[in-house]
Amino acid sequence: MTRYLLGRLLGLVTVLLITSFLVFSAVHLAPGDPVSFLLKGHPVSPETKAAIRAQYHLDDPFFTQYLKWVGNVLHGDFGRSVQFRHDVGSLIGSRLPSTALLIGYSAVLVCLGGVLAGVLAALRPGAVDRVVLLCTGVATATPPFVSAIVLVSLFSVQLGWFPGPGAAGTGFADRLYHLTLPAVALAVTLTGLLARVTRSAMLDQLGREHVEVARSRGVAEDDVVRRHVLRNALGPIVTVGGTMLAGLLVSTSIVETAFNVSGVGSLLVQSVTVKDFPVVQAITLITVAAFVLVNLVVDLLAPLIDPRLTLTRRGAS
Repeated sequence: MTRYLLGRLLGLVTVLLITSFLVFSAVHLAPGDPVSFLLKGHPVSPETKAAIRAQYHLDDPFFTQYLKWVGNVLHGDFGRSVQFRHDVGSLIGSRLPSTALLIGYSAVLVCLGGVLAGVLAALRPGAVDRVVLLCTGVATATPPFVSAIVLVSLFSVQLGWFPGPGAAGTGFADRLYHLTLPAVALAVTLTGLLARVTRSAMLDQLGREHVEVARSRGVAEDDVVRRHVLRNALGPIVTVGGTMLAGLLVSTSIVETAFNVSGVGSLLVQSVTVKDFPVVQAITLITVAAFVLVNLVVDLLAPLIDPRLTLTRRGAS
């Protein structure tokens, strides 16, 4: 276990280093100049421009900027936002609770809706299965921004059941109420995908010999489904579901922008638009780290779900 964890943590560090270099390179190669945003079109002297570039180390060689930035990150300093003139860490921290609540809310909807729909389709062949396949197919093919437009038009504008974009709410329950439409928009596509994965895994287990043996011995159908089908199907469900949930952090940028939620995703979109280098780099690193950590947790849970698996075999696969 210790050797496995050390190996995965080393892989995490390697991935973060490669990602940091690629993001740092891509941001600096993109057209435009952050100094132009800082000046907001006001004419200034060349000396003032030079002072601004020196303040943000924009004239340093590329590798010097990169190494200096990596060194600061290792000390917990992500730099200073060009757009907001605030520390990047505190800026992200102030928006992280909204994004975390949105992701958690959406993750619950994905897990419950996807697993329940997949189990229902597998256990009810015929009309129910066809309806679930049709609905999940539509959900899978619907991008989050399309879901956001439909949900706002129907439940906010026409029916008035939920507040429109931009409303934040006060208190935990009220914030959940205001985040319902964004969470649903974020969960629609992944719910359809997880439902199809669950259905396939359940159908695969239903056709296994041990299930037929259990039924022939008179085991109750509920026990067969719970102990012999669903339990053995949890492996692929958890593996694929964990990867999907890790991708929620990426999709939040679309949903938060559509619903005007003040979160990390909308901050990323704003920062990319104005070439706010420190914010883009910090959010990207956090996203990659979260994705790798979720995959690590899934790999650690796999042997607990299916004792036939080992960490060595899991890591090799």
